[in-house]
Amino acid sequence: MHQPLQSKTMGVAVIILSWLLLDHHFHHVSAERSVYIVHMDKSSMPKAFSSHHYWYSSMLKSVKSEPQASFNSLKAEPKLIYTYDNAFHGFSALVSKAELEALKKSPGFISAYSDHILTPDTTHSYKFLSLNTATGLWPASKYGKDVIIGVVDSGIWPESPSFRDDGMTEIPARWKGICQEGEQFNSSSCNKKIIGARYFNNGFQAGNPDLPIDVNSARDMDGHGTHVASIAAGNFVDGVSFFGYAPGTARGVAPRARLAVYKVLWRGGTSSDILAGIDQAVADGVDIISISISNRNTNLYENPLAIASFGAREKGILVCLSAGNRGPSFATLRSGIPWAVVVASGTIDRWFAGTLTMGNGKTITGWTTFPARTPVRDLPLVYNKTLSACDSNELLAEAPDQSVVVCDITIENRSFIFAMVYLSESNVRAAIIIAEDISILRSVSFPYPGVVISPTEARQVIDYASSSSAPRVSIDFQQTVLGTGPRAAPALSDDSSRGPARSYPHILKPDIMAPGVLILAAYYPYAVGPRIGKNIFLSSDYTLLSGTSMACPHIAGVAALLKAAHPEWSPAAIQSAMMTTANPLDNTNQPIKEQDNTVALPLGMGSGLVDPNRALDPGLVYDASQQDLVNLVCSMNFTLEQTQTIIRSSYNCSTPSSNLNYPSFIAIYNSPDQGRTLTRRFQRTLTNVGDGAATYRVKLEKPKNTKIQIRPQILVFKKKYEKQSYSLTITFKAPDFTTGAPDGSITWIDNRGKYSVRSPIMLSPGVADD
Repeated sequence: MHQPLQSKTMGVAVIILSWLLLDHHFHHVSAERSVYIVHMDKSSMPKAFSSHHYWYSSMLKSVKSEPQASFNSLKAEPKLIYTYDNAFHGFSALVSKAELEALKKSPGFISAYSDHILTPDTTHSYKFLSLNTATGLWPASKYGKDVIIGVVDSGIWPESPSFRDDGMTEIPARWKGICQEGEQFNSSSCNKKIIGARYFNNGFQAGNPDLPIDVNSARDMDGHGTHVASIAAGNFVDGVSFFGYAPGTARGVAPRARLAVYKVLWRGGTSSDILAGIDQAVADGVDIISISISNRNTNLYENPLAIASFGAREKGILVCLSAGNRGPSFATLRSGIPWAVVVASGTIDRWFAGTLTMGNGKTITGWTTFPARTPVRDLPLVYNKTLSACDSNELLAEAPDQSVVVCDITIENRSFIFAMVYLSESNVRAAIIIAEDISILRSVSFPYPGVVISPTEARQVIDYASSSSAPRVSIDFQQTVLGTGPRAAPALSDDSSRGPARSYPHILKPDIMAPGVLILAAYYPYAVGPRIGKNIFLSSDYTLLSGTSMACPHIAGVAALLKAAHPEWSPAAIQSAMMTTANPLDNTNQPIKEQDNTVALPLGMGSGLVDPNRALDPGLVYDASQQDLVNLVCSMNFTLEQTQTIIRSSYNCSTPSSNLNYPSFIAIYNSPDQGRTLTRRFQRTLTNVGDGAATYRVKLEKPKNTKIQIRPQILVFKKKYEKQSYSLTITFKAPDFTTGAPDGSITWIDNRGKYSVRSPIMLSPGVADD
């Protein structure tokens, strides 16, 4: 969960522990019966049944096992939980292992796996992405008018101003969804902005009958779903800030798009509930699905997000997924689903600051999110090496009352959190904190007045304090700095999960990067937010959260804008337009960096930062049909049952192919390949979506120590929608795993210089089995 770092440290620990205990409880709630998800061949239903629901119910009744002499045998019979018929075919049920074995003998059975817990991954960002009212994607798409974004998450807080329907037209007639009533949520909770709301917890309750449901409705009692929804499609709200920081007008990426909410998270979420939510979203008629949830299972045929998103793509729905927050290590991305847009998280060009002014007139802009305008004016400055640890009440008691102390937490890696605790218990008025840990610059918990500065900046403060007989300082809070500032933006967030994907490494994942660090958006207004001191707890209608959860709805919003501007484009074309126009450079025109200032690789940022206005008119796109995706799955060396779990019986594996027409390239090598010369061949087809005839020439940036051959090197298109193909062959000597992963790119540039269609090329070690 994306909770403020300091005031919620214990809370986060409790949540994590509760998820672990919940997962354990979920799988051991009954020795006789557990929840399983069962995939069926829909075409095998006997004609005697009027619907698949009755067929599945009959199957469960026929496999009922004999009661066993135990307390848990009070659960007298297997229970059907959900019937799925849109994103995939099958059902979930509470059954014993013996009953499951009997089910496997039923006609039409394909596969089954146990239900398991999944977890969620969290104003200025639209400006950072250059969205504007004058030109580009916003006016061309009418701000996403009438596109329906399905948000599968923890529900919504409908009273938030971000979900008012001011300026919204009538609900599209094609919409099939409902506003499901429940606890503290009625039909009037929906409007022309929130056009649908449903909740799914049968799987959670079946696996955890003793755990209560907080609010049994689509109402968000966590804040995560509300935040995500408002990023994607929140309406215009003036005068928003986070306790004076990041002031301005809040708005989603697609402020005129509709929202359909599917609440599936209840202290985490179960596969069966999440599948039900996505299945219903497909049936209701959403256009885009945004899912900021992580799944631990790396097998695509047992991953509910992979299975349901495949079915959604069949219906023409683009699914956006968060990459996860397990970075920065190699191969920490688990759900690298080839038929979904997987989104990495980056910073934006916004800095929350306090200005430190010394008695000698010099100023330093430091980091702070202290949530008040407290007076720190012309106070004594105290610095000595003993006191600067700031790690005990006894030491801080030696500082004069109403002074400003210098705390150096770079010494032996002392903790910012503990320094805040000791300072809050002292009579010191404020602190200047010297730190190198960049994670502090993501914290929205700053309970004590102060600013964070770097060791380099600290030299000025220490020199002044040491040379002046009566050093004094002032600090001004609640400042927001925009632009290049102290750090270039974007930078790849350190916790964003890196590829290659453990689920399938042969498609480069993540696909693209979007703003995901300290994003201001709507929130559950009664959540405990930042605090002042030890016991003043604050809350807010809008908060700053970080994570790939926050990056994902940015891409869902951009996809909605493109869908509105180009309703004829397929999900693959929309994805390609975003990827091939993404920017690999930061706002200083240098390659995007990691937060430690090393150059970011496509394994972390995909194609780069999304550029919505360029995506509106990309020139060329890499399109792909559902059959192309079927061919990819058929090439994955799965069993017949595992393959059918994903593609269902309506397709066959007559032409398996791993050469998916994808807007990026990755050449995988494994440990036994080191030192050997390897060749990887790729075939791609580009579709001209520009106006009229065009000629493109290739520009190549080779990964180091490789040979690349591209045929042809010129593509001539005589008309719009014409297709042209090319091949790319990479020859390289597999490097030692310790030497890193080289990268490059291929770019097709038209003769007029209007279009630049770029795809990253990545050489990468393979992924070791878990």
